[in-house]
Amino acid sequence: MFLRRDPAGWPYYARPRLGCSETFTAADVAAVRARQRELGVPEALEWVHQTTPSLLAAARADGLTVHQCPLLVLGGATPEPTPPAGGRVAVLRADSPDLAAVDAAVHAGFSGVDAVEHEGAGADDPGAASAWKSGLLADGLLVTAGAFDETGRAVGGGSHAPRGDTTELAGIAVIPSARRRGFGAALTHLLAAEARSRGVGTVFLSAQDDAVARVYERVGFVRVGTACVAEPS
Repeated sequence: MFLRRDPAGWPYYARPRLGCSETFTAADVAAVRARQRELGVPEALEWVHQTTPSLLAAARADGLTVHQCPLLVLGGATPEPTPPAGGRVAVLRADSPDLAAVDAAVHAGFSGVDAVEHEGAGADDPGAASAWKSGLLADGLLVTAGAFDETGRAVGGGSHAPRGDTTELAGIAVIPSARRRGFGAALTHLLAAEARSRGVGTVFLSAQDDAVARVYERVGFVRVGTACVAEPS
């Protein structure tokens, strides 16, 4: 299990140990969930199906809902996508005044609404959450890009988190009224290009479904497996 050391940080899931070859059972999953409840952290598991195939049936047997998401890795050169219609995308600095608006747009995009609310609004200390994220940006441990419409309003965003030779693109979302204009593809391309520019060799992500995966494939990503996300119904 991954436990956050900073209360402003992100809550994470549990996953199998790397290289684990055991056959998992519903009892194993129940034991992990009991420990998560004891610690007051989300009851969530994530894994790659191809490396730990037995966990899918075990999670379902313990009553969890399992979302199976296409897992993709960036191939060679990334083709230039068509720029978003009537807008732009940009990488943000740690001190960018647009960070809060982009965070809010991403939160709204995943919620399927146009009304935005800062993603730190539900935290015990939204100011601490923003400062924590700005620190990650300043240290190069997180890269955030924003999408803006023709009026300059933030309509989406996304991030990647470089760690050595590997990074994951995550949190890419656009509010409903700004979709189908190329913002998602442009954000993905920008983040992938930024990762490549700093020498990252492995750039990966998981897509919500096949339709979203096709957007990433147009930017140069290739499917390599299935990412599983398990949580209570």
